[in-house]
Amino acid sequence: MSSATDPWGRVDEEGTVYVKTADGERVVGSWQAGAPEEALAYFKRKFDSLATEITLLEQRIKTTDLAPAQASSSIERLRESVVDAAAVGDLDSLVQRLDALGELAGKKREELKVQRDHARGAAKEAKERIVAEAERIAVEETHWKNGGERLRLLVEEWKAAERIDRATETVLWKRLSAARNAFTKRRKAYFSSLEDQRSVAQNEKESLVAEAEAISGSTQWNDTAAAYRALMNRWKNAGRASRESEEELWGRFKAAQDTFFNARKAAFDERDAEFAGNAEVKEKILEEAERLVPIKNLRQTKQSLRSIQEKWEAAGMVPRADRDRLEGRLRKVEDAVRQAEEAEWRRSNPEARARAEATVAQLRTSIEQLETKLAKAQAANNAKGIKDAEEGLTARRAWLEEAERTLAEFSG
Repeated sequence: MSSATDPWGRVDEEGTVYVKTADGERVVGSWQAGAPEEALAYFKRKFDSLATEITLLEQRIKTTDLAPAQASSSIERLRESVVDAAAVGDLDSLVQRLDALGELAGKKREELKVQRDHARGAAKEAKERIVAEAERIAVEETHWKNGGERLRLLVEEWKAAERIDRATETVLWKRLSAARNAFTKRRKAYFSSLEDQRSVAQNEKESLVAEAEAISGSTQWNDTAAAYRALMNRWKNAGRASRESEEELWGRFKAAQDTFFNARKAAFDERDAEFAGNAEVKEKILEEAERLVPIKNLRQTKQSLRSIQEKWEAAGMVPRADRDRLEGRLRKVEDAVRQAEEAEWRRSNPEARARAEATVAQLRTSIEQLETKLAKAQAANNAKGIKDAEEGLTARRAWLEEAERTLAEFSG
């Protein structure tokens, strides 16, 4: 049998196949069935198969989330296959590639550990936040529906968060459970107390309904309307009974109110119809009163107004809808007469007249003095003196004009 050689192996004349490695040659098999070249080709294909497996593993480690433990296991399995491989090729390069993959897998293992540590730290912070909020709700929350719903969501958040070390997880979960139990107990106590309050409120409102129904037929309109307002204030302060009782009692209370106020409205409407004629009379009285303005003779006007006021009272009451409008028109006439009286008094007040005359005299004297100062300042070419005197004259002349108008009123 002839022999054959290759850069990574050979076949001797007896058909023994060798591979070349850094440690020297070693036998990988025997070939008796054909030419030596076929033997080398066969064992090269085995090498290529190993190389392909390593290439695929490289791709998985570099491009997928292959678990580090699984990657290490695959590397070690291939390493054993390469070391004792019955193949011809650069087996040392395959070992080097596996060594590099081992380093990459180790790096990824460390990165994953850092990520897991970070995730656990974040999960711990999240769970501590969840517990803190649950404990706050257990102590502070009084909106029971919202509080219960929020606690339910906090439990869902807890379940969705990453797990942390068992000891810390257990302690935090116990605190969360205790907070939920505390909230439930506080809520039960509140509703138990609320039932007592509702019972008291129901008794109070039953009493109020009885009072409201007792006076619903009263014709003492003002006093009874005030009584209903007081009953309503007591109703608002009594608290709420149970929903069913509250609706039934309120229906009775409102019905009693409506009975009274509907009767009062009917009575007022009937009375207003009677008062409509009085309103027509007062309209004519107002026409007479409004002709007094503007006032020419105060004495005669006052006498006429007194006569008008007497007729106004004698005319009687008017409908409520007309009352403010009619009384407002008469009040304008009365205000005009009062203002005329005040003006007359001011004109005839001797003390005020004397004060006005004194003010005018004082201002005229001051102006004469300032005019003298101005003349002197002009003669001396004293710019500051001229300016001060002119400013003083301007102010005092304005004051004098006003004072003279006031004085003129006393002789008007």
